[in-house]
Amino acid sequence: MVVMEAIHHVTLPVKDLERSIRFYTEVLGLKQIVRPPFSFPGAWFEVGNQQLHLTVVSSPIPNTESRWIDTKARHVAFRVKNITEALTWLKGKGYSEEQTDPAFRLKINLNSVAGFPQIFLLDPDGHLLEINSESSH
Repeated sequence: MVVMEAIHHVTLPVKDLERSIRFYTEVLGLKQIVRPPFSFPGAWFEVGNQQLHLTVVSSPIPNTESRWIDTKARHVAFRVKNITEALTWLKGKGYSEEQTDPAFRLKINLNSVAGFPQIFLLDPDGHLLEINSESSH
């Protein structure tokens, strides 16, 4: 039997690469890293020992029309050291639970049954993202 040691990367399809690069660097604070010279556009980011890859697609991305946060849906989760700092950072960027614009709406559950605090938001292409930490501090 083969034993999987880790997730190396997750790839998300995007429509507007520059818009997505700004989101992942300026909002989530990811570091963009060198990407091999593939024949199609994209960007790579470092996330601890793993990576996030973005690839440009021309066709519509499924399940992005409603732009609402369903925490049971397919998503990517990022771990941070301090959930309170992450929440303060996101609020400083205009994100909140009260936001009427779905692009800036948060779903916050600091006392999740999962056993760790969670923040959910959407990226510019409607991909559901989770930010969590080991504890609520």
